[in-house]
Parts: sequence; structure tokens; C-alpha cells
Amino acid sequence: MMQRPTSILARAFAGAALAALITLAPMTGTQAETGPTLSPAAKADVARVEAYLNSIHTMKSHFAQVAQDGGVAEGTIYLQRPGKMRVEYDPPVQDIIVATGKMLIHYDGELDQPSYLPQTSSPAAFLLRDQIKLAGDVSVTKVAHNGNQLLVDVIETGSAEKGGLHLVFTDNPLQLRQWTVLDAAGKRTEVTLIDPKFNIPIDPVKFLFETPSKPSQTPQQ
Repeated sequence: MMQRPTSILARAFAGAALAALITLAPMTGTQAETGPTLSPAAKADVARVEAYLNSIHTMKSHFAQVAQDGGVAEGTIYLQRPGKMRVEYDPPVQDIIVATGKMLIHYDGELDQPSYLPQTSSPAAFLLRDQIKLAGDVSVTKVAHNGNQLLVDVIETGSAEKGGLHLVFTDNPLQLRQWTVLDAAGKRTEVTLIDPKFNIPIDPVKFLFETPSKPSQTPQQ
């Protein structure tokens, strides 16, 4: 059933609804390690992930969003590093999310109202940085291999209560496929990328925000 989402992407990049993540979902697999005492092999995986993310300059992908309560939504995400992103949900959801490089704008289609937040208000904003570094103000807390998947958990250093991400990559070749956010209430929301295209031209207009025009209603006679 298509339901109006409490947007995972709004959570992940706006940060207001991702304010108090306590723990990341446990990872299962043949190998799992936790930081800060990652093995040399795990550190090598982190370095590969860092280099891969920095190689992504643009991305366009359809996505499927699944909330813990069973709510499902789909849409298209556009990304251009550094700093820019747009999320358009498929009807009947009318929400739009735009990262302009400085502000994160979340347009609520039901309320016909945008809200504005600093783009740096979420730890997940590091994914839009000019140079992504999985150290310093962000920390990798867990690395695991599960078949052909590489799983990596990331939090803001010293502030796990502020939020975090569980990233899923396919390996050989490495490619971002999915991420999961767990909110303060323990609710899990998952986003899966469908047929992502990387490093392709994207119209700059996609990263501008204008309040969508509502269809005019013909008065009843």
C-alpha cells in the first residue's frame, strides 16, 4: 500500500527527525568488526568505500522506501556533489526535498508548505561533501561482509545519539545499493536504490526549489 512517508531522506539529510539514534541495526554475515579497533582488512574496506564515494559526482536513481510500519513509497533521487540533492516522490505522495548546497528544503505536499533547515544539521550530510572522509567528525562503527555485500555503519563521532547510517554496498564492483536509518523510537526505515546511474549529466534546474503549483479547482455550479 502506498502511504505518505515520514521521509527517510528528510530524516537523513534534514536531521530534525533523525535527532536521537541510539543504536544501529545489528549486522549478520561471515565477518563483522566494530570500531575503533578495526582490523587492517576492515580499514582497507573503509578506505575503498571512502574512495568510491568520492568518485561519485552525480547520481540519478529510482528508489523504494520502506518504513517499519509497512508504509511504502517510491520516487527518484538526484544527487550532485558537492552539496546538491533533489528527491521527488511518485504520486500520490507530493513531498519534495531539495538540498541547495547550503539549505535543506522539505516541501510538505499535504500542507503545501516548505520548511528550511541548515544542510549541516544532519550527520548524513557528509555524503554531500566535496571530499568525503570517514574519519574525524564521522566514525565508522562497524564493518561486515555478507556474501557479495559490504556493510558499513557510520555515526557522528562521539554523538551516536544524534543519528547514524547503515550503508549497504554490493562488492566487486563496489556500488552503493541501500541505506537504513533507525530513529530514536527504534523505528527502522530503509531506502533501496533501483537501477542507479552514476556520473551522468543532470539538469541544474533540478537543484532549484520552487513551490509546486497546485491544479486549479473548477467551482461547482
